[in-house]
Amino acid sequence: MQIKEVTNYIEQLAPLAYAEDFDNVGLLVGNYNTTVTGVLVTLDTLEATVEEAIAKNCNLIVSFHPIIFGGLKRLNGNNYVERVVLKAIQNNIAIYATHTALDNVNNGVSAKMCDVLGLEKCKTLIPKKKIIKKLTTYTPTNEASDLRKALFKAGAGSIGNYENCSFNTEGKGSYQGNESSNPTVGNKGQLMFEDETCVSVTFEAFKERQILNALYNNHSYEEVAYEVVTLDNIHQNVGMGMIGEFNSPMNESDFLQFVKSTFKTGCVRHSEKLNKPIKTVAVLGGSGSFAIGNAIKAGADAYISADFKYHEFFKAEKRILLADVGHYESEQFTKNLLVDYLNKKFSSFAIILSEESTNPIYYI
Repeated sequence: MQIKEVTNYIEQLAPLAYAEDFDNVGLLVGNYNTTVTGVLVTLDTLEATVEEAIAKNCNLIVSFHPIIFGGLKRLNGNNYVERVVLKAIQNNIAIYATHTALDNVNNGVSAKMCDVLGLEKCKTLIPKKKIIKKLTTYTPTNEASDLRKALFKAGAGSIGNYENCSFNTEGKGSYQGNESSNPTVGNKGQLMFEDETCVSVTFEAFKERQILNALYNNHSYEEVAYEVVTLDNIHQNVGMGMIGEFNSPMNESDFLQFVKSTFKTGCVRHSEKLNKPIKTVAVLGGSGSFAIGNAIKAGADAYISADFKYHEFFKAEKRILLADVGHYESEQFTKNLLVDYLNKKFSSFAIILSEESTNPIYYI
């Protein structure tokens, strides 16, 4: 089994195209063609993590956070990032990171937070825009059915809970080939009118290459006429954060104690209590202050995330209870999510949950 087979499977869960533009995801160290001896799954990749991988015969580290985030101009071992990368290279250990690609899927980081909290009826808090595209093409009517099937097989036409979705309009197409043409129907230099079907399908942007390959390989015309446009539509299953409901509401004090216990944190920093029951809860793993307004707009009674600054607690404005559980604490269950996912597919080598705590924050 090669590294690329493992990473391809991870990218079925968390396509790299879903990552934020500022992020650095994918295979950061190593070669995709390397044979895997074992996989160590961790939240962060530190020197101790690489040493753990060596001790457990794992030559692939699957990390949530990328060890290389900004540009590396040298590798002298002068800081922890350079030392980690050097140690990994010297010991032939590959490092792969998912980060915001896993943040942005509806069964990723925030979904795991909802799961451990026991929230129900969960949906994406901030659905992502401009990741849906539409293909419009024109094909001889008697070939339209086969072309549609090929496009569907390649991943087009999936909308929410529905598959094989398309819109079709029949009409007349015209064309006239020059002396260098080789028309499928008619002769070069001859003006032709053909019964054609206009087929429109939507697809997720990261599938564009495979969709167009299916179009080219299953269209009979020498020159395939088509248009691809990016839509402003949101993708309801892709985006940051989630919002869900408790089966029964709880009071604020009980809620905060439950959150502290669930996330095993030394403290929960929270905004002013509002003396109202907590039923609808928004969550977002990691630094989530940017989504406070989204949580309020979505009608959440409480919002659980991390790294709120002093002035950001004022944004609650007596409309929501903000709960900061800590960055590491909010994402700690991501390791388990990845291990469970990988174990469903791979049994020829070990998938190991890292025993090293990489939390850099301590409480007294």
